[in-house]
Amino acid sequence: MSSQDIPEENLPAQQSAGDDGHGHGAVSVPDDKHPFADPGLPPHEHRIQDVDERAAKRSERTVALMFTVSMLATVAFIAAFVAIPVDKSVYIFPLGHISALNFALGLTLGIALFCIGAGAVHWARTLMSDVEIADERHPIEAGPDTREKVFADFKQGAKESALGRRKLIRNTMFGALTLVPLSGVVLLRDLGPLPEDKLRHTLWSRGKLLVNMNTNEPLRPSDVAVGSLTFAKPEGLEEHDHEFQNEIAKAALMIVRIQPEDIKDKRELEWSHEGIVAYSKICTHVGCPISLYEQQTHHVLCPCHQSTFDLSDGARVIFGPAGHALPQLRIGVNDEGYLEALGDFDEPVGPAFWERG
Repeated sequence: MSSQDIPEENLPAQQSAGDDGHGHGAVSVPDDKHPFADPGLPPHEHRIQDVDERAAKRSERTVALMFTVSMLATVAFIAAFVAIPVDKSVYIFPLGHISALNFALGLTLGIALFCIGAGAVHWARTLMSDVEIADERHPIEAGPDTREKVFADFKQGAKESALGRRKLIRNTMFGALTLVPLSGVVLLRDLGPLPEDKLRHTLWSRGKLLVNMNTNEPLRPSDVAVGSLTFAKPEGLEEHDHEFQNEIAKAALMIVRIQPEDIKDKRELEWSHEGIVAYSKICTHVGCPISLYEQQTHHVLCPCHQSTFDLSDGARVIFGPAGHALPQLRIGVNDEGYLEALGDFDEPVGPAFWERG
């Protein structure tokens, strides 16, 4: 339907009198002062939605449908992220075998974003005003008249957008724009699992045997000589385990034997067995493994930044940038004569925990 077929009384209000489609000061016929004529704006063609409310309602429902599909696609995105296993693959022609999770996330997020954009474009092309307006260039400085005009234009634009009158579009658009950001929030899960209280606990617990890292055999007190340094892990932790690196990074243990009379710290002596003390191997500076032991002074040295700990005095820091003493593990001997843990470390292991936790 063209504007020529529409009865005059059904047409929207025309341009104000005197507005001939040219900008202010423009000329329609060239002369000496203005050698180029202003062709003006083309005649405005009214759309079917401008004169037929039923067509406008159809467009409104179409836009609302697109926003609703966007909301459903966002919900599907979240559901796919939760429900589809990471290692599942599907065959998609002509792509071949691809990750089912990646395909589902890309498809649903693409639909959600596309429908918002398509709905906005359809809204603008069918329901918002499409009358072209020519405006003269004006100085950058905004005077009172300019400000009043800007506010008037904004109010006119808001009115022509029909945002207040087309409540179905408005509500579904707000719903779509509210749900789409949830996709980004859900993707934060890929940063890794929540730490919960995992930093405060290790695999050590009461009754866990101390297993030699080199021989993979449980340790007896006789296996630890005075002046020696032995590294141990919890019973049941094997190198082929999926979580081995994560767990050994918290549970790695170093064992030394000191003459009981040389132990200065009372609690350290109580938590030892016949002078055998067990401390975390993880430096409290940046988490390097401690591996250097000086048996005359009972000092251990971190090779990364030279933090030095006194194992005869509660493993306190005597030199270097480390901020905390090494956590101690309370040990004893079971009925079979093997060294065992009597609990977990007395405090969380690793660097800067107190600043982070």
